[in-house]
Amino acid sequence: MTGRRWLSGLGLLLLAGVTLLLPLLLGSGGIPLYVTIGLSTMVVIGLSLLMGFAGQISLGQAVFFAIGAYTAALLSLHGLPSLVGLLAAPLVTAVVAALIGIPLLQLRGHALAFGSLAVQLIVLSLIPLAPSLTGGAIGLSGIPALGLGPVQLPADGLGYAYLVWGLVALLLLLTHNLVRSRPGRALRAMATSPTGAAAVGVPVVRYRIQVFALSAAYAGLAGGVYAFFIGYISPDAFPVVLSIQFLVMAVVGGLGSLWGPLVGAVGVSLLAQGLSTLGSAPGMPATAPIILSLGVYAVILILTQLFIPRGVVPSLVSWGHRLRWQRRAQGGV
Repeated sequence: MTGRRWLSGLGLLLLAGVTLLLPLLLGSGGIPLYVTIGLSTMVVIGLSLLMGFAGQISLGQAVFFAIGAYTAALLSLHGLPSLVGLLAAPLVTAVVAALIGIPLLQLRGHALAFGSLAVQLIVLSLIPLAPSLTGGAIGLSGIPALGLGPVQLPADGLGYAYLVWGLVALLLLLTHNLVRSRPGRALRAMATSPTGAAAVGVPVVRYRIQVFALSAAYAGLAGGVYAFFIGYISPDAFPVVLSIQFLVMAVVGGLGSLWGPLVGAVGVSLLAQGLSTLGSAPGMPATAPIILSLGVYAVILILTQLFIPRGVVPSLVSWGHRLRWQRRAQGGV
């Protein structure tokens, strides 16, 4: 056990070192993608917590990403410090999610998935109807940089890169502690058998709403950082395909795995970037990028469910355990 902990600690140190060095090596051209991957990881950590540990399905996680972005942007544009807007983003998003979750979480399975997707469609249709507040279809521009007083993060994006990945580490630690706590064990029991969990005293309805709000808060925090990093938001930045992308990341990395969101977000984001570059190449039709993205997401989901239904990280862990048992068996013989 001591050896495993030592290897785990060494792995975490190496990962932290790579995370700190990458922004310096990427330069200004690669930092936006690096920040985007970190933001996606934040959202997918919450989605994996909701789907993998609590057993609740969501196809509209991008709506909470949008709520967080609009909350942070509106507060900062109305004179409040940008840091206040960032802190308010996950709180407002969690409250909205809890209110939505009271009726929505009465649904189960596919009905819940379609209900969450409907919430995103409703919100996206409402934003253009309030141009004086949300900027309508045109969006909100002139969002100030994130900072405290006169001190603001530099425009080169390096500060945002460290901020985002620091938040990723914080959310991973928070989730790690949560899933290993008594409420975390209750969530897993709910995912396996809600009736059985309720029979032993687990407040199923309350826990469902709480984990739904917490996963939305993760997305809202990511959306708040996104608004300050980009400086402009509109409804077009939060399409339904973004929710599908988050879902693919969670499934590919491995639902119910702490490191799955990171692996899924990195892999799918790099693939999406490569497909976007390919689709924008000379001679390609204008619709090529979106067609390639949607088509590949579908292929990835099918291949994942066929060959590694548990996702990359759980499958690798399972294969590692199997190899160790085989070596021990051979050594014993």
